Amino acid sequence: MPENLTETPEVIEASERLLTAAAEGVPCAPVRDLIGSTDIDKAYAVQARGTAAKLATGATVVGRKVGLTSEAVQKQIGVDQPDLGYLFDDMGYAESDVIPMSRLLQPKAEAEIAFVLKDDLVEGPLDVAQIRDAVDYICAAIEIVDSRIADWDITFGDTVADNGSSALYVLSEERFSLDGVEPVGVEMTMTRNGEQVSQGNGAACLGDPLNAVVWLANKAREFGDPLRAGQLVLSGALGPMVAAAPGDVVTATVSGLGSVTATFSSTKE
Repeated sequence: MPENLTETPEVIEASERLLTAAAEGVPCAPVRDLIGSTDIDKAYAVQARGTAAKLATGATVVGRKVGLTSEAVQKQIGVDQPDLGYLFDDMGYAESDVIPMSRLLQPKAEAEIAFVLKDDLVEGPLDVAQIRDAVDYICAAIEIVDSRIADWDITFGDTVADNGSSALYVLSEERFSLDGVEPVGVEMTMTRNGEQVSQGNGAACLGDPLNAVVWLANKAREFGDPLRAGQLVLSGALGPMVAAAPGDVVTATVSGLGSVTATFSSTKE
């Protein structure tokens, strides 16, 4: 991504539109009128400005997310390639927490696998073998995605600019080694208030969730901000995302990894 792109008028305006939507809690119009639907460099330039603004508030980066890895989700959004976004220290919730709806605009839940790294991913081929060696542990996760763009009216450029439509996440307390669980072989079911609303498997995530981490590791290094030891990677969805409303309880069960639950507050307060 050319560095000077972050200072172009259209990128600045798109960034300010998204930042205002987040600050005021009111979804905005898409930004593709400013940066286009498919201009990857401009979309990531907008994301970079948003990341810088978040860091300026004192937030710290704790990892990255891969998005649009599931064919089902790609069809929902109308795209055909992954994207990435940043995870910050104020985005994580425990299963025992009640997630405040006041932090969200139009949330949806996705079941994923979380990978936590024990090694930097800076040098080397960054292939599946190296990624396996670099993973400390994995666990079941729910990513709560949210769009600052009204009615989820997004193209690829819109969602990349909006930090991959990221918002919050919940990790299971149970941790597992890759020696005992093959991510590609897991089966996932997700319930909302006890009713099954989504299902999928590891192969739905770029053919193997490890492939998603490989893609991310290479893209992050290409962008000059490689993955580091201790960071968290959310793999991308194992199946279709579902809307979350006040008072909802969403549970994802992933074979070999147990379950993880996200509980949403009953009001927007």
